Amino acid sequence: MRDPLKAPLKALLRPILFILGLALLASCQQKTVQDTTPQDMTAETLGHYCQMNLLEHPGPKGQVFLEGMPAPLFFSQVRDVIAYMRGPEQMAPIVAVYVNDMGAPGATWDHPGDGNWIAVDKAVYVVGSTRQGGMGAPETVPFSSREKAEVFARAEGGRVLAFAEITDDMVLTPIQVRSDPNAESGDIDFENRLRALHNKAGG
Repeated sequence: MRDPLKAPLKALLRPILFILGLALLASCQQKTVQDTTPQDMTAETLGHYCQMNLLEHPGPKGQVFLEGMPAPLFFSQVRDVIAYMRGPEQMAPIVAVYVNDMGAPGATWDHPGDGNWIAVDKAVYVVGSTRQGGMGAPETVPFSSREKAEVFARAEGGRVLAFAEITDDMVLTPIQVRSDPNAESGDIDFENRLRALHNKAGG
């Protein structure tokens, strides 16, 4: 004799088992969360454009984490970091970007610091100062404190801007580099070509 309770019980269990199966499948397919903790520079850290050791160059630096890549791309100038973010040539989606906080204790132009990384969009920047970055180009100088940025601007010139206020022209315009035997002309040529490509893509 057929149990009259079996049919309703099966009907009740079917959607529950289906939901459990979906949850199990989702947990199996879940991607490992990418570690985007900022990394400090070492004697082996090379700039993405120049392929030279960053510790040999003054001024603030930046690092960009791309999706699926465990190590960040490092940049010898913050200006170049922002240009890269707005350029057309990323190898993968950007998931995190950090820059040196030049207002952090112990940070100097020659030694921008370790462990003082801040998210690129949380910093304020001094744009148009007399300071030049690691590759001899005008620098976009980051600070976590607007007050410290204003002190820097009064001493070195320039104006204080939020990240969103920095226009493409401020970081993508071709530059004239000072005469400096340590400046890498090939790197600057690469940057200028990159900016030309960006302008072409946008126009």
